[in-house]
Amino acid sequence: MTCKLVAMTSVIAISAGMANADAFNRIASFPTFLNNADAGEESSAEIISASADGMTLVYSDSPLGVIGLIDITDPSNPKPKGNIAVGGEPTAVSIIGNTAFVGVNTSESFTNPSGMVKAFDLDSMAEIAACDLGGQPDSTAAAPDGSFIAIAIENERDEDLGAGRVGQMPAGFLVTVDVADGTLDCDTLNVIDVTGLADVAPEDPEPEFVDINAEGEIVVTLQENNHIVVANKDGVISHFSAGAVDLEGIDATDERAALIFNESQPGRVREPDAVQWIDNTHFAIANEGDMDGGSRGWSIFSQDGELVYENGTSFEHAIVEVGHYPDRRSDAKGVEPEGMEFGVFDDTPMAFILAERSSIVGVYDLTDPAAPVLKQLLPSGVGPEGAVAIPSRNLFVTANEVDLIEDGGVRSHVMIYELQDAAPAYPQLTSAGADELIGWGAISGMVADRDGIVWAVNDSFYGFQPTIFKIDTTTTPATIIDSIPVTRQNGEPAQQLDMEGITLDGEGGFYIASEGRTDRVIPHAIYHVNADGEIQFRDGEIGLPPELMAVERRFGFEGITKVGDVLWMAVQREWADDPANYVKLVAYNLETEEWGAVHYPKAEPATGWVGLSEIVAHGDYVYVIERDNQIGGAAVTKKIYRIPAVEMVPAPLGEALPVVSKEEVRDLIPDLLSLNGYVVDKVEGLAIFEDGTAWISTDNDGVDDSSGETYFWSPGQF
Repeated sequence: MTCKLVAMTSVIAISAGMANADAFNRIASFPTFLNNADAGEESSAEIISASADGMTLVYSDSPLGVIGLIDITDPSNPKPKGNIAVGGEPTAVSIIGNTAFVGVNTSESFTNPSGMVKAFDLDSMAEIAACDLGGQPDSTAAAPDGSFIAIAIENERDEDLGAGRVGQMPAGFLVTVDVADGTLDCDTLNVIDVTGLADVAPEDPEPEFVDINAEGEIVVTLQENNHIVVANKDGVISHFSAGAVDLEGIDATDERAALIFNESQPGRVREPDAVQWIDNTHFAIANEGDMDGGSRGWSIFSQDGELVYENGTSFEHAIVEVGHYPDRRSDAKGVEPEGMEFGVFDDTPMAFILAERSSIVGVYDLTDPAAPVLKQLLPSGVGPEGAVAIPSRNLFVTANEVDLIEDGGVRSHVMIYELQDAAPAYPQLTSAGADELIGWGAISGMVADRDGIVWAVNDSFYGFQPTIFKIDTTTTPATIIDSIPVTRQNGEPAQQLDMEGITLDGEGGFYIASEGRTDRVIPHAIYHVNADGEIQFRDGEIGLPPELMAVERRFGFEGITKVGDVLWMAVQREWADDPANYVKLVAYNLETEEWGAVHYPKAEPATGWVGLSEIVAHGDYVYVIERDNQIGGAAVTKKIYRIPAVEMVPAPLGEALPVVSKEEVRDLIPDLLSLNGYVVDKVEGLAIFEDGTAWISTDNDGVDDSSGETYFWSPGQF
């Protein structure tokens, strides 16, 4: 079963969604370490469910071997309720009433898998029942009427053996267990054989995800087998291949740091992960892929195997437009749709598609299952793995599994969204509506022009595709309306740049500051670029003088601004000749070619480091962004300061540098919390229009170990 599709635009759908008054907006974020006795332990929110009254969330936490509980009586202020040890690795959790049913993996090895399904009372937090499953569980599902639980027994393969392919015994199967009086009746445990069905390794099915409709019918994905089975307690009703898709207009190459969507993958098998019934005859699948596939989108089937809808590349392209495309996953599975949830809100059936590697959720209106409409894209934490819809409270919740504690990054979070009579708060920047698909990310320096236009550059994350973006700030959200590749005279992309600042040259072109890194042969330099993005030959490349190169360090120019004939560049951190907590603001006179500098006193870091990430001249002041490298609750310094312009008198290099004064203009941490996520690390861009209206942006690190969120907002006039 192959379905051929070209890239389908998402502009109309998203624009229509944004025009509606009702939208989901994030109202709270809960870091899972708040439930832990030791906040320094790695933890992870993976699969999540909610109590019948919608007041308690329960998530599986594999690293700790627990299920975590969250009190959402006030969903805008979630509170920890603690963890329950489950005696193994929790793989999934489903709730009926006030009882949590947890799949628990107790396997000693791949060849000797074992597991339990356990019941826990959410009031007493006590284990009240446990049934031996005879194999390693993956997902669980509760029947809508609360009468039974279904468990996918995956008996997963050893990916280090047999080229990581299926065909490794023992085979997986499907289990049902009745629920009576709020607990498990282990005597009713029922095994449903799903061997001999798939075209791929029929002897070794690996059931991945299950869901149950109102008629008690169970749909299960066999991901590695690229197969789907529909069953009831009596056995298999129907089964069929998940099929394949011909993908066009994708980026399938990972060896380049560039967003180029001109490749194709014919016959890409779906290999679905999550599955959700959307009515009693139709279900949706998230085509994550594993061994051979992953079609980067999602599909809807009827239970007799008819393909009702194929998303193709439109979900991925919509994600590209909001800057969440994970370029380093291009040769694998792209945005990697994995998790899924379904709910009916205000009589509208909705599917929520979780793009694991893009850390974003697509919200679709499924009023017509044959023609879903993308209404919104919701920002999530890093790696959304599970989700639960709570229509009775107009809530939607994601569980984001990635915990970057070892790297000093963001922790695992549960994020809560509310359906509101309001416009979507996210995205704040998009390229939707452009004539051609514009991929973007890692926005760094910015400069204001006229008529609401801001120019911005990406940094070295996209080293093979240095780009200047033209942003229209008069739209909501702000819109990238054009992209200009930065090239050398041969027309090829100007590689070996780390563009961290941009300013107007007054003649239609730009000056760009590149942060050098000598160990990667990236020079510290200033580049003069014309309106077409071409670096001007010879005099368009301005290298640093020996006095600076003798003391240079990795953290160089971050931002550039022009005052008359003088370019000013902010150096991010101390170089070898700087006192502690003082950095240079470096001046270069375009007419005399003389260099100079002043010293700027930055904050002493509480943790990590503090540096500058932007410089902008406006009126009687020069504005800088000063930030630490901390994220979430550890963030302290994310601020804009201003320096009197009269103090910006550079001393010659090699002499004692004058120290400028600074005045705090704005603490950005409240702004960074306004979308009810966590404080992101990199506030990188500042642009100020002639009337004083400012725009600020963050760098999303190309969605690499990042949520991908880009904040792009105006705090008003300075």
